[in-house]
Formats: sequence, C-alpha cells, structure tokens
Amino acid sequence: MFGYVTVCEPELKVKDLKKYKAYYCGLCHVLKEEYGFIGQMTLTYDMTFAIILLSSLYESDTRADMHCCKVHPVKKQIMLTNEITSYGAAMNVLMAYYHMEDDWQDERKVSSLTVKTMLRGKVKKIMEQYPRQSRAIESALNELSVCEREGSTDLDKTAGCFGKLMEELFYIKRPVEETLRKMGFFMGKFIYLMDAYEDLPNDLEKGCYNPLKKIAEEEGYEERIKQILCMMIAESTAEFEKLPCLSDIDILRNILYDGVWNCYNKIQRKKSEEQKK
Repeated sequence: MFGYVTVCEPELKVKDLKKYKAYYCGLCHVLKEEYGFIGQMTLTYDMTFAIILLSSLYESDTRADMHCCKVHPVKKQIMLTNEITSYGAAMNVLMAYYHMEDDWQDERKVSSLTVKTMLRGKVKKIMEQYPRQSRAIESALNELSVCEREGSTDLDKTAGCFGKLMEELFYIKRPVEETLRKMGFFMGKFIYLMDAYEDLPNDLEKGCYNPLKKIAEEEGYEERIKQILCMMIAESTAEFEKLPCLSDIDILRNILYDGVWNCYNKIQRKKSEEQKK
C-alpha cells in the first residue's frame, strides 16, 4: 500500500534531490544494520518522507556518512541518519510484519508467512519499544479486514482505518501532537484511496475487494475520485503548514504539493495512451 509519498524529481533542485536520496539511503542502511537483509526489504519512500518531516520538526542532529551497498557496490553513497531514522526503520518493519500477517490470513500466501516468520523475533522487540504504534497498526488493519469481508464501500470508514494508523506513526512526542495527528490521518486516507484507485482495474478483473467499486459505476467517477483525493491531501498539507519546520522545507513541499500526484499522473497518461489506440 506504500510508495505514493515520493518526490517530483523534475521540480526539485539538484541539491535537494541529492539530500532526499541521502535520507532514503540512510533509512536503507539502518534497516540493514538493525534488522538484517529482510528488514532492508521493507524500505519505503513514504517512511522516508516521515523521517525528513520529523527530523525537520524536532531539529534532530543528523549525521552524514559514506557507505557502499549492494545497489552501489563500488561508489560510496552519502547517507543521512539520526534517531528519527531508527524510528522510521522500526515502523517499516512493523508495518511489513502486519501486512504479511494480513496476506497470510486472507490469501494464505506462503511467501508472506515466510517473511512474517523471519521478522517475528525482531518485531517482538519493536512492539515492546513502541506499544502504542504496534496496537494502532494491528487495530487498524484488523478493522480494514472486517471492512473487506463485509464488502464495505463506505470510503470514509475504510480510508479512515488507514488514516488512524498513519496518525499514530506520525506522532512520536510532544509538542504539536494534534497537528501531527491530523496531518498523518489525512495523509493515510489519501494513501489508502490512491492505492484503491490504482488497483481498481485489476480488482474488477479478478473480482477482488475494492472500496471504489460502487462509485466507479456512477457517472462522473473520475472527477469525483480526483476531488476526494484533492480534499484529503489538502487537509494534510494545511496541517503541515502549521508546523514549525524550517530545514528541508523545499523537499517536504515538493512531496506534498507535487510528488504525491506521481502515481495519479502516471495512471492518467496510461489511460490517455489507451484511448489513442
């Protein structure tokens, strides 16, 4: 469900893109160091955004290091890390674990069971360290599973489950708790609905659950879903602008105002090309 909160590279300055990639590589490195190769496989752009946001908000003491990796075995890459990076890595692993659990329960995917089993020991320690976030993720995903079994088309309810999950991940400490929670909540709803929008054609073909099935049959569907997505990200962005973030503000605004639409724009280009055939 992740991968929608990314940068819009053409609109980002070279120095800012370099710094964004350094945060991303830093998260990847910490995942490998703290959770091994299997932890590294949980890497997401969305959590990179959260790390940059929280690092800016709390003015974390960020360290720059140079390391090689499997993707870049020869040339060392700049990696930016701080205490927020470790938090983001833990949340990546925790989210992946519950996602694998959900896949195993719903579809009996052997691959999901394998990954879940490999992560179990590491996740137990994360749960002990972050009990609030752990409970929130489990509760939200369980609620989503109920919605799926019931075939719910209540977008506010279904997307709200993921919104509640994200608000807990965004909030780690005071101050500005309410603002961070609201930002995370609407960001979560946006991510969930964008994922449903992208998956709808395949879900319709395979007969799988998708909360958009009902409104997709109605006239003006495309315009309506765009309006809903705009409202969700607008609410999230409005809360962001209340935060006293100073560093990396251009990167954060690039993601919130442009990058989150990368997937949507890609879908529109594909539809346009198909109509020309």
